[in-house]
Amino acid sequence: MEQKANDSDRKTKRAWYVIHTYSGYENKVKANLDKKVVAQDLGDVIFDVVVPMRMESEFKDGKRRTVQRKIFPGYVMIDMIVNNYSWFVVRNTQGVTGFVGAEKEPIPLTKEEAERVLIELSESRPEDAPIGFEINDRVRIISGLFENRVAIVKSIDNERRRVKVLVENAPVDLDVSQLEKM
Repeated sequence: MEQKANDSDRKTKRAWYVIHTYSGYENKVKANLDKKVVAQDLGDVIFDVVVPMRMESEFKDGKRRTVQRKIFPGYVMIDMIVNNYSWFVVRNTQGVTGFVGAEKEPIPLTKEEAERVLIELSESRPEDAPIGFEINDRVRIISGLFENRVAIVKSIDNERRRVKVLVENAPVDLDVSQLEKM
């Protein structure tokens, strides 16, 4: 039976790597790898598996809703030490097509690249972010019935993320995602 890891087997230090998956299999690959880490006691060489996603607000059918979107569809990030055994386990996980990099030598992300992605993932969700408008600000309506019209902010409801504006002297209640600051 193969040995999990020893000092002579290690090719690299702990780093973040990117693995390519079949389209739409990112979450399944993460679940499979998480199970393998526990079942095969790989916690000392595979530390974290992340499907890079972020929360985004979208305006659809007249309603604002928050949805999760994959930042890099078809890719999963993995924090690991690459050795013969860990490489074999990840490479042979159902849904994985390979590591990003050379076929036999996966290339780790630089520290800066990994930090940039991880910081983006940890940023506050859109509904937690400040609205960014003040009373009497001029705004442009970017979606809905009054699209491309200029309006003046008259009141702000932070909790509901709604803004009451005056459009051609008519008060209109809009979702914050429908407005942009001028």
